[in-house]
Amino acid sequence: MDGGARALSPGLPAVAAIEWAAPWLAPYRDPGEAVARTIAQGGTVAAALQAAKPPAVPDFVTQDALPEGQAYEAHIFRTRTVPTRDNLHDFFNGLVWLAFPETKRRLNELQATEIARAGVGATRGPLRDALTLFDENGAVLDAPPALWEALVARDWQALFVTRRPLWAQARLRVFGHALLEKLVVPRKAATAHVLLLPAAGGPLGDAALARCLTPEHMARKPFAPLPVLGVPGWCGANETPDYYDDPKVFRPRS
Repeated sequence: MDGGARALSPGLPAVAAIEWAAPWLAPYRDPGEAVARTIAQGGTVAAALQAAKPPAVPDFVTQDALPEGQAYEAHIFRTRTVPTRDNLHDFFNGLVWLAFPETKRRLNELQATEIARAGVGATRGPLRDALTLFDENGAVLDAPPALWEALVARDWQALFVTRRPLWAQARLRVFGHALLEKLVVPRKAATAHVLLLPAAGGPLGDAALARCLTPEHMARKPFAPLPVLGVPGWCGANETPDYYDDPKVFRPRS
């Protein structure tokens, strides 16, 4: 989690702008609406998340619980608490913790291990860079091989037009909390980094995804960019093929 998101006052009126029926919010809607109601009544984001969390999820605490100079990820790993600010960025971070606790714990473990090994320097290094990118902006795709081939090739016409019927067999889950924050006001250029997974050997739930996050795999930055509003059903404008004739968004592979 970066420190650049703008802090908002307790009550977080920005939650009123969230359209919970949006397809990218499907994994988060039930707990998200409950947490948002608590915040709307004047609670802090930390307290609202804490009231909604199951035992497997770390405790949510206010940001002042993070000692000055302490690395955020190392603090979570050491204390099993998540410092949380009153802003949309941390609101969505908390919802991802609720939906994907094992994956978030695995990301935190890998981050903390790298911090213990190399310290916190001017640059994160390839593994921490990749972990942060997935945590902030990642997504996971379960789709037929033909869609994967088109995605990796950045063949947008094949992915979204000629092979469009195959999306009925696909499922895209936005994981990155910074991307969820951006999608509160959807823009055509919003792009996820889809994790290219090794064979998962079955349905890709939270536990299976966590097992796929090995240091060796993640250090290679195994991602494919995907403009998420191109996904069928995620934006009404993409029903017409010329939606994809926009090289500033649907960029060819260089």
